[in-house]
Amino acid sequence: MSEQDEPAVPRDDGLVVGADGLARPVWASRDPLLRDYYDTEWGLPVRDERGLFERLSLEAFQSGLSWATILRKRPAFRRAFADFDPDAVAGFGDADVTRLLADAGIIRNRAKILATIGNAKATTALRSEGGLAALLWSFQPERTPEPRTLEEVPSRSTESVAAAKALKSRGFSFVGPTTVFALMEAVGIVDTHLLGSHRRGTSGVWAAG
Repeated sequence: MSEQDEPAVPRDDGLVVGADGLARPVWASRDPLLRDYYDTEWGLPVRDERGLFERLSLEAFQSGLSWATILRKRPAFRRAFADFDPDAVAGFGDADVTRLLADAGIIRNRAKILATIGNAKATTALRSEGGLAALLWSFQPERTPEPRTLEEVPSRSTESVAAAKALKSRGFSFVGPTTVFALMEAVGIVDTHLLGSHRRGTSGVWAAG
């Protein structure tokens, strides 16, 4: 076993310093797919409708599963759901539901599939109010968390509770406060990178703290 293959020991704050000298949380330090996602995507701002619809959909499918599972299936999800084009998905009918339930490349959960189609319809309807991006980003807090350890990272917030309520009132489903907070983390609305992480403050939305 090479030095690079040896499991790194987390520091007291829960971060792991990799062979490249960069500090990451444990969840992003061992799986190359998760490490690349953490380094290049997670927490960077997403402000376009399709991008936010995709993230919202994947967060819903992730419920009860590991994020690594979702990332590995992401290409298949994109093929199955028309690259998460809200207009296309909103037009899915019974034949599409049958097709998706037979697609071993994705998570074959009828409730989540139907929720994704319903959320696509809700997304297109939201355009008359300014769109999904405007709604979600309206819940950006005045301050972002400044966690020093993994234990200090919240799983919901006042804003995620309010955003979940707003989404549900507009016909969205599988959008509880915890799922919405995870979405807000993923798309840069909040920054929950630990203070010692190499990614802290890199989104351009928040100062490094």
